[in-house]
Amino acid sequence: PHIMSQICDRSLVQDRAEAERLNTIYTIVHDILFCESNPIPVKWALYEMGKIPSGIRLPLTPLAECYRANLRQVLETAGVLAMH
Repeated sequence: PHIMSQICDRSLVQDRAEAERLNTIYTIVHDILFCESNPIPVKWALYEMGKIPSGIRLPLTPLAECYRANLRQVLETAGVLAMH
């Protein structure tokens, strides 16, 4: 929510360059969160961030291993996940 608020604030004061820079970073995050059916990647990301406990219930399945490294890298680059 903090970053979305910053994007809105920068837009309201007509700091287009900063609003676009922040939006570009988070567009990549939004895009990768749809690498599998929603909410599987979101729940995996929240777990990685320490926001929720591990484990999901049916009908959801765990995030496929092939997406994890890329999703982790995008979250780290965006600054929402500590670098490993």
